[in-house]
Amino acid sequence: MAELLYQRDIYGKTLVELGKAQTRIVVLDADLSSSTRTALFAREFPERFFNFGVAEQNMMAASAGLASCGKIVFVSSFAMFVTGRVWNQIRNTVAYNNFNVKIVATHAGITVGPDGASHQALEDITLMRLLPNMNIIVPCDGPQTRDAILTAARTEGPFYIRLGRVKVQTIEEKNMFEFGKAQVLKQGHQVTIIACGIMVAEALVAAKNLINKGISVRLLNMHTIRPLDTEAILDSARNTKGIVVCEEHSVVGGLAQAVDEVVAQNHPVKVLRIGVKHRFGQSGEPQELLKEYNLTSSDIEKAAYSLVS
Repeated sequence: MAELLYQRDIYGKTLVELGKAQTRIVVLDADLSSSTRTALFAREFPERFFNFGVAEQNMMAASAGLASCGKIVFVSSFAMFVTGRVWNQIRNTVAYNNFNVKIVATHAGITVGPDGASHQALEDITLMRLLPNMNIIVPCDGPQTRDAILTAARTEGPFYIRLGRVKVQTIEEKNMFEFGKAQVLKQGHQVTIIACGIMVAEALVAAKNLINKGISVRLLNMHTIRPLDTEAILDSARNTKGIVVCEEHSVVGGLAQAVDEVVAQNHPVKVLRIGVKHRFGQSGEPQELLKEYNLTSSDIEKAAYSLVS
């Protein structure tokens, strides 16, 4: 059985690894370091860790200042608080100046669960996609989280890395992580499924069920949303009958819209969206919420089947 890991545990451990290797690494948090796991870095390098309390706007402005002095800055909080609450500071102090600030958000998406709508960021990818210079990675599991953090640390410029709250299944089928390049998990010629984050595991189940029914499925893990692998998308548009895009995010402005833009301008095909459709979140257990918002493998399977039937 595939290993279940917290992405935020991997994040915290990777920060410590980076901190030992590079004295330029500094970490900022907004009173949630035990949840985001930046506390691991704080224990190892207290002189390079800064807790700003419930003052996210101030934290983001300070991150820009530190980056302007040559630091590699990792900034963390829950996705709801570190994107929407501080969007002005991200835009005007980080992205506009192309500063070396890495925003690593935890507790993203509907699977935050019982904390409810006020804590369930469903618009964060959209907000980050709006900004020039912002790189965006949504890793699918624990090991890919480490890849994303290491990539951000060695790549100049601002990053947004989106992590969840719950344990996620380790995807064994994926090949080596390459920033900006989709991972082809299944090769097929009838229908394409493109997924990111925790939806990759759901998409794998759907793909296997479809293959067992005789349907040829191509499955892409689109872990990097910017820069987007447009070639992989266009190859799928040209060589399959349609595309199903799966994300634990609003269907407006996220991965699905990014895919739509590519195919609409270059090779129009039908694109179906598996995501949160014009609703806020609500309290509930993660699996209950995935079912309520039609984000399960069964929903993906039905959408894919409709494109080839």
